[in-house]
Amino acid sequence: MSVHDTIGDFITVIRNAGLAGKTVCLYPHSKLREGLARILKAEGFVQDFRESTDNTNHKNLEIELKYVDGVHAIAGIQRTSKPGCRRYYGYREIPRVLEGLGVAILSTPKGVMDDVAARREKVGGELLCCVW
Repeated sequence: MSVHDTIGDFITVIRNAGLAGKTVCLYPHSKLREGLARILKAEGFVQDFRESTDNTNHKNLEIELKYVDGVHAIAGIQRTSKPGCRRYYGYREIPRVLEGLGVAILSTPKGVMDDVAARREKVGGELLCCVW
């Protein structure tokens, strides 16, 4: 079965791996997913990520999950913009997640960035997901 919402599936893999207590999860590589993983690492939601290849030379993202006192660091992660209903925001309208305790991740013309960087750069875009 083909996946039509790869970002939603990527987020679900991270969420489910954390709930299952896994230390590492794998997902096929793309620049957009690498940008999401970079932001999750910078914000402290995942321990690390790296590119790996499987035995058929396909690139994968290997995400090392982070736990704080045995609890997954990501309390919640939600896909906002979906293939059936895209959500675009100008930099003034980007929502604050939990009054600034969480992070919103956007796909902008300047690349994938978090809500704080998008406001600072004065650029809007598609709100991919919110993490807290």
